[in-house]
Amino acid sequence: MFALIDCDAFYVSCERIFQPHLEKKPVIVLSSNDGCAISRSSEAKALGIPMGAPLFKIRDIIEKYNVHLFSANFSLYGDISSRVMEVLKAFSPTVEVYSIDEAFLDLSLLSQDELFAYGCNIKKIVKKWTGIPVSVGIGPTKTLAKVANNMAKRHPLGCYALLTPEKTEVLLGQVSLQDVWGIGPRWSKKLNTLGLTTALDLARAEPRWIRKTFNIVLAKTTLELRG
Repeated sequence: MFALIDCDAFYVSCERIFQPHLEKKPVIVLSSNDGCAISRSSEAKALGIPMGAPLFKIRDIIEKYNVHLFSANFSLYGDISSRVMEVLKAFSPTVEVYSIDEAFLDLSLLSQDELFAYGCNIKKIVKKWTGIPVSVGIGPTKTLAKVANNMAKRHPLGCYALLTPEKTEVLLGQVSLQDVWGIGPRWSKKLNTLGLTTALDLARAEPRWIRKTFNIVLAKTTLELRG
C-alpha cells in the first residue's frame, strides 16, 4: 500500500503560518514577477480565480473581495517543504519526494485495518509539527493513491483510503480520464474517441491494446488502476 501526502495550497499555507489571521480568507501567491497566480486558497478558488490567472485580469475580484496577495518566496517554501518531508520519515522507512509539496510513503508494513487511522494521524502530526495542512490518499498503487488523494481533499477528515476492489471500482467510475495522474487533455481526448471516458473504463481495457495504440506508459497506468 502507498500513501500520497499532498500539501494543501502549499505556498498559501506557508504564508499563513506567519499570518494565521488569514485562515479562512481568500489568499493567492503570485509568481516571482507578480505576473500570475500560482497558488490559491480554497476561498480564492471559490471566487473564480483560476490557476495561472494574470494579475491584471483578476484585479477587480481582488479589490471587490479583499483578496490577500503575496509575492512568491521560494526559499521559504523550500525550507518548509524540507521540514514536512523530514516529519514524513517518521511514518515510513521509504519516502519518495515527488515534488515540493507531494511525497509517496510505502505503508506495506501496516495491516489493512490500520491504514485509514494511520493516514489520519499523519495529517494530524504534519499539521501540528509544521503548520502545513495536508491531504492523505491511500491505495494499493501510486496511481490509486493519487486518485484517493483527490477524494481526500473533499473528505471532512482530509484522508481517504481505497482498501477494497468494490470501493475502488465505484470511485473510478466517477473519475474522468483527464483527472487520472499522467493522462493529460490530449490523451484523454483520444481515449474518449475510442469509447473510454472514465478511469474505470481504462482499468477494464486490455493493457496490450493500450500499449499498441498508445505506449507502455499508459499501459502501466492501466495496470495501476487495477490495483
